[in-house]
Amino acid sequence: MIKAIFWDNDGVLVDTEKLYYQANKEIFATIGIEISEDVYVEYFLKRSSGTWHLAETKGLSRDDISKLRNERDELYSNLLLNKMEVIDGASETLAKLFGKYKMGIVTSSKKRHFDIIHNNSGLLKYFDFVLTVNDYANSKPEPDPYFKALELSGLKKEECIVVEDSERGLKSALAAGLKCIVIPTNLTKYSNFSGAEKILAKITGVPNYLTKFFK
Repeated sequence: MIKAIFWDNDGVLVDTEKLYYQANKEIFATIGIEISEDVYVEYFLKRSSGTWHLAETKGLSRDDISKLRNERDELYSNLLLNKMEVIDGASETLAKLFGKYKMGIVTSSKKRHFDIIHNNSGLLKYFDFVLTVNDYANSKPEPDPYFKALELSGLKKEECIVVEDSERGLKSALAAGLKCIVIPTNLTKYSNFSGAEKILAKITGVPNYLTKFFK
């Protein structure tokens, strides 16, 4: 029986991945590098390595890259303040599941960005805990985030399930020995989701799917 759900944040609960892509694309354009959607998906949503190695090919120093990274983070913060949207159906879905499952958010977001995202989202009331990138040693696709979530839940692996939207997130969940539902976005729909427990079109399909574990 499933007793806990660990939710990814960006792309699953809130429509922010496109904003992070925009921030990176605009900053890299200032140094003459085009970050296409394919490049973004490959290096951010599959490998989770980022594209700063491309800046190094332009001869930028570590200090230059650090400055650009800060500019990217500021731009992303501004985009979140003005354009952040909750995924359609997320609030209703969480309300249906609230009280029936222990729930946590497991994200690769920085806490500062996470706080901006959820300042007015209305979603945090449904969760027992939140893990941001500062709360574990290695980010997705490594298993550390979900090992930490398991520890906080106090439950067994077979009693927990993950909801993700990206290949790196799926790999992280599977590496931690967890079942994983995937809800692809426009950015991730062509990714390899081999090993997923189920691929759903919308977040609203999660409650009905979970009923299979009670049979």
